[in-house]
Amino acid sequence: MSRRYIFSSESVGEGHPDKVCDTISDAVLDACLTLDRTSRVACETFVKSNTVVVGGEITVPKLKGASLDSALNIGKIVRDAIREIGYVNDDDVFHADRVFINNLLTSQSPDISQGVDAKGAEGKGTKEQGAGDQGLMFGYACNETPELMPMPIMLAHQLGSELTRLRKAGKAKWLRPDAKSQVSVLYQDGRPVRVTNVVISTQHTDDVSNDEIRRFIITNVIRKVIPKDYLDATTEFLINPTGRFVVGGPQGDSGLTGRKIIVDTYGGMGRHGGGAFSGKDPSKVDRSAAYMGRWVAKNVVAAGLADRCEVQFAYAIGHPNPVSIHIDTFGTHAVDEKKIEHAVTSVFSFKPADIIKQLNLLRPIYSRTTNYGHFGKTDPYITWERTDKVAALKKSIKA
Repeated sequence: MSRRYIFSSESVGEGHPDKVCDTISDAVLDACLTLDRTSRVACETFVKSNTVVVGGEITVPKLKGASLDSALNIGKIVRDAIREIGYVNDDDVFHADRVFINNLLTSQSPDISQGVDAKGAEGKGTKEQGAGDQGLMFGYACNETPELMPMPIMLAHQLGSELTRLRKAGKAKWLRPDAKSQVSVLYQDGRPVRVTNVVISTQHTDDVSNDEIRRFIITNVIRKVIPKDYLDATTEFLINPTGRFVVGGPQGDSGLTGRKIIVDTYGGMGRHGGGAFSGKDPSKVDRSAAYMGRWVAKNVVAAGLADRCEVQFAYAIGHPNPVSIHIDTFGTHAVDEKKIEHAVTSVFSFKPADIIKQLNLLRPIYSRTTNYGHFGKTDPYITWERTDKVAALKKSIKA
């Protein structure tokens, strides 16, 4: 039976309060990995009004007990991140040069460290590197966009990215950093057929009219980003639907690292295990194993083994092997799912140390991931978007 439904996904701009926090946390992480690739980092940020609180646990072995702040200059990292976002206007309450910074960073717990380290410890059942925590992770891919991502989230990201590009290029002096986008797509028998609704809310100066904002956004953002074949006379555009968005960013709302996990992943189309990404080094499987799951799922779809693929696996803290691996192709598989699962476990290793090695994760690459999704990007540094295991999967299927 033919089925029609509408699916919606949202994205947020770099100046959204939660993304400000993600950006700062990933900037701290990259600074630590630049100094020492074996750094253990779990950095979270809170922002409100003119205040930034940075907290969490960081251990940089190369420092040998020296002050983290003196080695990294946390204040400079925070201010540089805020400045790059664009909070530098004279009327910004949250301003790169004027925010108050509270540094509550401490070292990593030795109990967690011994579970992750590749060495034996009393009560630990193995000398291998273990997972940094228990938890379950998902990876997802589908063939409805060139990026092998769901269309609603990809379009939402592209709208936000283009809006930011125009703002930073000075194409509209009234644009300010805080923004959100949302796209609703009509599906027919599981395939996207048209966009039914686009919502964009962008912060702006006090001296611009809603009509001018609406005309600019529709002409220079929406119609430039969304393919015309997916727009028609019935597509609804809601631009700053409250009528006014002058007070934004951390002045208007508080922000916290890790609150945009659905924006970061698949826009709700694929499931999420619950763990956030930003500010965490790759020993944290919340992040590295989610990247692994995307790599696996994307290669399965790219190999033509399924139109949609979701992989789930789970870990126990300190243990090197996943406690479960599950593949779901939602009935779109071209070969038996058991064969796909066998091929996946034959081609890929899910041990935390092997994930880090396979994806080359001990590099300061994480600020590249923070905004507009951790998946679906073409950046060569983002190794989990490669489709380099297609041939190996096909060979394993035939074996």
